[in-house]
Amino acid sequence: MAEYALVTGGSQGIGLAICRRLKTDGHTPIIFDRVAPEDPNIGEFCQVDLSDLDATKKALDWALTLGSISRLVNNVGVVMPALLEDTRLEDFDKLMALNLRCAIQCTQALAPGMRERQMGRIVNISSRAALGKVLRTNYSASKAGLIGVTRTWALEMAPDGITVNCIGPGPVATELYKKANPADDPRTIASLSTIPAGRVGNPEDIAQTAAFFLHEDSGFVTGQMLYVCGGSSISRAGV
Repeated sequence: MAEYALVTGGSQGIGLAICRRLKTDGHTPIIFDRVAPEDPNIGEFCQVDLSDLDATKKALDWALTLGSISRLVNNVGVVMPALLEDTRLEDFDKLMALNLRCAIQCTQALAPGMRERQMGRIVNISSRAALGKVLRTNYSASKAGLIGVTRTWALEMAPDGITVNCIGPGPVATELYKKANPADDPRTIASLSTIPAGRVGNPEDIAQTAAFFLHEDSGFVTGQMLYVCGGSSISRAGV
C-alpha cells in the first residue's frame, strides 16, 4: 500500500525539496499549491488556494480518497514584509490564514486517520524569524504560532503514536531568496557574517531535517523545535 505524505506549498523551494526526499524515501507526495511542480512525476498534485477555507476543504476531501495519509508537512507560507507602522491589519488576516490557519485545518482533517492507524508524523515549517526579525511583525507572529501549536498537538497526539515537530529554517537559497538577495549585493554579503556556518542554507538542508522527523523510527521525538540555520539562531544577530 502506498504511503502518502501531504505537503502544502510543495511545488517550489523548500516544499519541493521535501517532496523529492519523501519520494526517495518511498513515500508518495501529495502536493497542495497554487502552481504545478516543475516535475509532473513528483507525486499527486492539487491546485488550490490554501488561504481559502472552502477550497482547502475540497482539496483535503480529494486527498483522503487516495488512501491513508500518514505524514503531513505544513510548509506553505507568505512573508509580506513591512515595518510595524506600515503593517496592515488586513494583511495580518491574510497571512495568518495561509501560514497558520491552513496548518490547523490540514491537521484536523488528517489527524483522525492517523489516530485510527496509531501512527503519524507531522512537521510544521516555522522560521528563525519566530525569534524576531525586522519587517516581520505579521510573519513572526504566524511562525511563532506554529511553534505553539506544535507543542500543543504533540501533547494531545502522543498517546496515539503521532509525533509533531517543527523546523525553523534560517536563510535558504530558494529562487525567491536569490531574487531578493543578489549574491553581489553588499547587504547580502554582510548578512553572511551573521551566520556562523558562513553560508546560506539549501532547500535540501531542510528536507534532510524533515526526513528525520518524518521517519517511522522517529517515534520518540515529538514536540521539538529545531532551527536549521547554520547557527544563526544562537548568534547575537539571530535574536
